[in-house]
Amino acid sequence: MTRDQHSISRKQIDENALKVLYRLHNAGFEAYLVGGCVRDLLLGIQPKDFDVTTNAKPEQVKNLFRNCRLVGRRFRLAHIVFGREVIEVATFRGHHDSSEEEPAANSGKTQHSRQNDAGMLVRDNVYGSIEEDAARRDFTVNALYYNIADFAIYDYANGVRDLNDGLIRMIGDPVTRYREDPVRMLRAVRFATKLNMRLDASVSGPLLEFSTLLQSIPAARMFEESLKLLAAGKAVANFDMLSEYNLFQQLFPQLKSYLKAKSEPPYQMIRQTLADTDARIQNGQRITPAYLFAALLWWPLQARQESLLSEGGLAPMDALNLAASDVFGRQVQTISVPKRFSIPAREIWQLQSRLARSKGKRAETLLTHPRFRAAYDFLLLRAKTAGADKDQLTKLAEFWTRLQKEVGPVEVKRPDRVADEAGPSKRRRGGRGGRNRRRKPPVNKGE
Repeated sequence: MTRDQHSISRKQIDENALKVLYRLHNAGFEAYLVGGCVRDLLLGIQPKDFDVTTNAKPEQVKNLFRNCRLVGRRFRLAHIVFGREVIEVATFRGHHDSSEEEPAANSGKTQHSRQNDAGMLVRDNVYGSIEEDAARRDFTVNALYYNIADFAIYDYANGVRDLNDGLIRMIGDPVTRYREDPVRMLRAVRFATKLNMRLDASVSGPLLEFSTLLQSIPAARMFEESLKLLAAGKAVANFDMLSEYNLFQQLFPQLKSYLKAKSEPPYQMIRQTLADTDARIQNGQRITPAYLFAALLWWPLQARQESLLSEGGLAPMDALNLAASDVFGRQVQTISVPKRFSIPAREIWQLQSRLARSKGKRAETLLTHPRFRAAYDFLLLRAKTAGADKDQLTKLAEFWTRLQKEVGPVEVKRPDRVADEAGPSKRRRGGRGGRNRRRKPPVNKGE
């Protein structure tokens, strides 16, 4: 598609992305915008990220940019850093041979790929041409390239046609592609909801059968993917579709039993949490994963706490803290929630009992707690989705709402650092070495 056949203008492209494109082009390399940014620009959506692809090897890219760092083990990428912005540059990927073994260190060969027994790619540093790169991409709407040399769009998989038809279609055999990278199942759902498009039958058909492949994905990667699904303004739509294909159950195994009874408080609370998250994003308000995980894991926490209390010998707060450790201990096996979010989530849980007990001066003091607002919002959520104890929670929420109006603005204490919340560090006495050494008096060389 030549420049006069499409609507993309350089005015719509990020300034730093243009710098990267032109420097690669002026150095004699091919340089293209690729994937989601081209797709979104064609749909009239302003992209959040601009990705670049080129025939330059990662080391060659690094030689062109002082602000470049190379990342990735499965596939080597170059990140060009402009302050807080990162332009990702990938070398054209080529076709791989799953039977090829990693070359010896002294063989001089730098291209290799590797698959595990399940067919998932664990090493994929195979470089090729732009045609091969297009064939390696997951969905047709992502195999679109904008060439900085002639401002044309190159469409290798009828992606423009599928955009016009509102169809998410896989390049190649979906089953093989899901085995190569199970996260593609999550991406299929995310693109369908984000772009208001439908999944092709060949894409949606295998999802139920192969949903358990997500269990093989590293938990750290799943954290990033979960945020893309739940913290980008389409959480409810993603939740509905993920649950339909047994994918949400892989992300949050502890919620499986609560997803079956849609009229019960646990399910209602999960869905209301995601609806509130979408509303805040649409209103330009901030959200925190800490609150999100606190709300999603509340009912597994309650079940575990009740189990510990029934065994006897624990105070309610001790049972809560132990239950919180158990619940997050299980969750991080699938989604690795960083401590900077899990610790505040636990504080939100702990504050629920303090909100129920605090009166008078203690209540006013609690207003200054750095997590009070999140805990208060969580109390409102519980009251909105409660079952038998709805009246009690509603009265409690009304009390705290009224108190905030009466007291007015308060100075909120600064939250402690995660390191401090995790426990005070042990300072050694006497400095390094842990010994309380006495300083020797200075030697007077004149004596």
